[in-house]
Amino acid sequence: MTGSGAEEAPKARSEMRADSATGPEGPQNPIARSAAPAEGPSATVAHPPTHAPVADGAPTPGGAIGRARPDRAAILHLTLSHFRSYRRAEIETGGRTILLYGANGTGKTNLLEAVSLLSPGRGLRGAGAEALARQPEAIGWRLQAGLALTGGRHEIELRAEAAGPRAQRIDGKPAPQIALGRLLRILWLTPAMDRLWNGGAAERRRFLDRIAMSFDPSHADAAILYEKTMRERNRLLKEDVRDAGWYAALEAQMARAGAEIAANRVRAIARLMEAQAQAVSAFPRANLTLADPEDAPNPGAAALAEALARGRMRDRAAGRSLTGPHRSDLVALYAEKGQRAQLCSTGEQKALLVSLVMANARALYAQNGAPPVLLLDEAAAHLDAARRAALYAELAELGAQSWMTATDPGLFDRFPGPALHLRVTEADGSQLVLEQRD
Repeated sequence: MTGSGAEEAPKARSEMRADSATGPEGPQNPIARSAAPAEGPSATVAHPPTHAPVADGAPTPGGAIGRARPDRAAILHLTLSHFRSYRRAEIETGGRTILLYGANGTGKTNLLEAVSLLSPGRGLRGAGAEALARQPEAIGWRLQAGLALTGGRHEIELRAEAAGPRAQRIDGKPAPQIALGRLLRILWLTPAMDRLWNGGAAERRRFLDRIAMSFDPSHADAAILYEKTMRERNRLLKEDVRDAGWYAALEAQMARAGAEIAANRVRAIARLMEAQAQAVSAFPRANLTLADPEDAPNPGAAALAEALARGRMRDRAAGRSLTGPHRSDLVALYAEKGQRAQLCSTGEQKALLVSLVMANARALYAQNGAPPVLLLDEAAAHLDAARRAALYAELAELGAQSWMTATDPGLFDRFPGPALHLRVTEADGSQLVLEQRD
């Protein structure tokens, strides 16, 4: 791919359209029907080129990175309305990998964040629903996506009214967030994760918990229950409540959920280690262990409940619970060197992260019979040429639909197989998603 395309307009094969500024469905804006958004242009729309289509399940050149196949999960189309910097944007993917390029601040990561919200949780930035609304309108936001999965096709709608909570519908019916995790697995790698090994243990626990949830979506339920009951127990501790029965009831729930969390984490680590051991990869293998405080109880709900009861006096003095899976930490060693990840170079830490994300993807493929959708934000830019080529080769072998970003389109020159190259630009304060070439 040449650099000239960044300055040239897309060819005639790209269909461009400026949508109405009145919202996702014209004047009848379902987000806030009585609130008209601010004046200004809308985002344009990117559609696949008009060359002969490839039928679902048909072989594609360049390996598995192609259109939707029966053994592959893919997002077929994505529509954003009043989401982050986008007034409105539509992307028809044809099930292919999406390569987004453009200057910093044009909205590339916002598109990846929208895709990440098709899984349970707050997405790759961890933002609340209100923070996702386009400013200054702040009338709420809406996302729509069409999925091609091994079990058929589905439509997902996510939305939030102004200052309201997020809601989701699957095939037109209200659904809890955990249902998204059972439908589609999504993994991501972002520049913010580069600080994982040098940051606090809480970030590593969240990283591991997302991996555990990818294997077993019910892990999210256990985590929510544990956090809820721990907050209630901490409130009793701070208020110096002495009711043993009240503590026992909460501790029983904490213990059951905590034991499930710990067991899921151990299983997730084992699956990652197995996936790394079975793969031939240019990326370094990470030896992972789960580290607990020296006074941590033995595994199991009964042992955790007993430890919580025994520690009430100490916890009351501290004003918080000092025993449980919320005290664990994920420890990683660069296997070849026997060196802790915290002591590795920035490049080595990045390579370890790529290795773990790809191992997670391969393990999910082995478990579910289809690879997850991958979101790789500026991943290519932080790898040298050899490891960048290795990443592309592993993506091709995996066959996952990937959404990747870069500021330099040249970073995608050697990407194998068909993909939709989209230039993301900004004009008059509005993002323009333009198709560049196949």
